[in-house]
Amino acid sequence: MGNDADCRPLVLVLAGAGYGQQAPLLWWTSEIAAAAGCEVVAPRWHVDDAAGVDPVGFVETAVASALGDRLPDLVVAKSFGCFALPWALRNDVPGVWLTPVLTHDDVAAALARATDAHDAIGGGDDTMWRPERASGTRARLRTVAATDHSLQVPGDWRRSQRLQADVFDVVERRITALRRRMPTD
Repeated sequence: MGNDADCRPLVLVLAGAGYGQQAPLLWWTSEIAAAAGCEVVAPRWHVDDAAGVDPVGFVETAVASALGDRLPDLVVAKSFGCFALPWALRNDVPGVWLTPVLTHDDVAAALARATDAHDAIGGGDDTMWRPERASGTRARLRTVAATDHSLQVPGDWRRSQRLQADVFDVVERRITALRRRMPTD
């Protein structure tokens, strides 16, 4: 796993359908990982009708294309990117799943099978955040009260920013917990 060439941990950051790598949750995730000395792979994609028909296949193909034969040490995914959850479980890759689409059976079933190597965070006012569909999971589930699918409080950017800072704490803890040995100079 990781970047075998230089032993840096590899963090895979996956976008949503309309929530790209430049959006706050993913941009700061990439910054946190880079500051910790990790390699960040953040594929970009366009979600078209075909992707909507087979979102798991679309995301898995994009991940394979971005990583080649490597596996990341951690995946952080937003919404549509959470269709990587079945792949992550099959490959024992821990993850932080931001606003997973728990209205979709494949995502809900995968999260229900997840271990405590996974965190899933959703908005209290997000209709796609249905933690009851992941009954029996050992993943850490967290609902951010009064937030929407972007983990924002509509009309209140200050409160949104404070609440998202708590989400970044989860991401940072997962990144700093990576057990990979960092190269020394």
